[in-house]
Parts: sequence; structure tokens; C-alpha cells
Amino acid sequence: MNRPTLILALSSLALASQAAATRYPLTLTDDLGRQVTVKAEPQRIVSMLPSTTETLCALGVCDRLVGVDTYSDFPQQVTRLPKVGGLYDPNIEAIVALRPDLVLVSKYGKLAEPLTQAGITVVAVNPETYDEVFSKTLTLGRVVNREAAAKALVTGLKRDIARVEILTKNAARKPTTYLEIDPTPYSVGPNSFMGVLLTKAGARNIIPASMGDFPKVDPEFIVKQNPQLILGTDLKTVGARPGWNTISAVKTRRVVQIPQALNTMLGRPGPRLAEALRGLARLIHPELFK
Repeated sequence: MNRPTLILALSSLALASQAAATRYPLTLTDDLGRQVTVKAEPQRIVSMLPSTTETLCALGVCDRLVGVDTYSDFPQQVTRLPKVGGLYDPNIEAIVALRPDLVLVSKYGKLAEPLTQAGITVVAVNPETYDEVFSKTLTLGRVVNREAAAKALVTGLKRDIARVEILTKNAARKPTTYLEIDPTPYSVGPNSFMGVLLTKAGARNIIPASMGDFPKVDPEFIVKQNPQLILGTDLKTVGARPGWNTISAVKTRRVVQIPQALNTMLGRPGPRLAEALRGLARLIHPELFK
């Protein structure tokens, strides 16, 4: 490349970089439906959701975190940060004491109002559907001035998810499946991010979309649906439930407990989504991963 061409290329790159930079003050509508203004690029961030914590670190701003919720434990470096409680039992005094210029919360809990009254900028970012995992990653990228990194992260995630889908499309049979996320029992609807992963992993979800994204399910409904595979609990537990010994999955002993590390990943709509999908697909179709 000759010198004039090189200078032109570098100038174009610089302009693209400037165009991608977030301009502050940034005003956006958060997941609580509030108009929030982020006055300047955040430097001291408290994250109140594990998935948000993971996304921020994947965007390269882990060093800006000054506090996290009780359950944030990945990547390893966040375990050394001050813990400030959870969504429903936050330590507001501890959060304020950390002098954050941004607190990222869920739309659940009641953190936004008291922290806003304390003069702290609060943004609710709460992905629940599959598509929202990507759109909210891009939102976080805008908020922390890492738009290019967010776009690259989303592109990489979609690519890695597609690679798993190529495998599961070759599955000879796709079992009807009940995924239990809580013994109450709660399950996942097909439009939730976990429900989409279940389908992409090569299973047929017995929960209809009409029940919602994370519904509490009548045990009799599950018995009637007679799933061929049960995930998220163990054979002894389900075998003791009234009528469940008639379910196909119980009869054929296709009841699979999800390993703790994978279960944690599956419950977090964040940057390890593709890794979670691969682990789930391996449980459903071990024959494809030999």
C-alpha cells in the first residue's frame, strides 16, 4: 500500500471510530419505560444482574465495575468486588457509598427510585427474550461507549450459535421436552431466551407460547403432555410426584439433571449464550458430540 492510500485508509478508520463513539449526554428509554440521561461516559459502575456483569466484562469494561450483586461470579475477577445484595434485598447504603456514576438494574425489584433520589444515574436493562439478549448487549455498548465491541460480540455469538444449530439439524429425532427451572414447578416458554435455546438445541418444548415466557405449570399438564425428555431435575424427584411415573421420560429414565455450571450459564442472558447452547445440545443429543 503506497503512502497516500495508507493515509486515506487510516483517516477513514479514524472517522469510523469517531462515528461509532457514543455522544454524551446520552438519553435513552430504559426497560422501566423511563427517559434516562447518562451525562458522561460511565467510569464507576455497579451491576445488579449477573448477566449484565458478564456483558460489561465481555465489552472490555470490567475495570469500571466498583460493585456487583450477590450472584455475579463470572469472570473470576468480579468475585473480588464488593457485593451489594440482590434485586430484592439490595444494600442501598453500600451502593451509594461506592459513589457510582451508573447503576445497572433489572426492571424487577425497586432499586431505581431510591437510587435516583440519591442523585445516581440508574438504567434498567433486562433481556428476557432471545432477540433481546442481542439488542440489550448493543444498548449496554452504547451506554458505556463500547458500540463497536458490542456489535462484534453479537456477531460472534450469532456465529457460534449457528454452528451448534448445524449439528442439531442433523438429529434423527427431536424429543418432546419439559425443562424445569424450579420445582414449584416453573418452566420456560418457547419465546423466552431459554426456550429458544431449547429449540435450537434440538428439542421440542411442551410448553406453549400462550403460557408466557417463564410460567408456573400445573403438574397435571406435564403428565398429559407426556414428554420424552425431562431436563433440570432428577429421576428420583420426578418419580415421587403423583402420576409422573406414567410419563415416557420417567419410564425410559430420560430425566437429566443439568450440571450446576451449565445451569448457571443457561439462566443468564449474556455473552456465554452460545456456550450454554452447546452444553444443552450435548445433553439432548450426546450422539452428535462423540
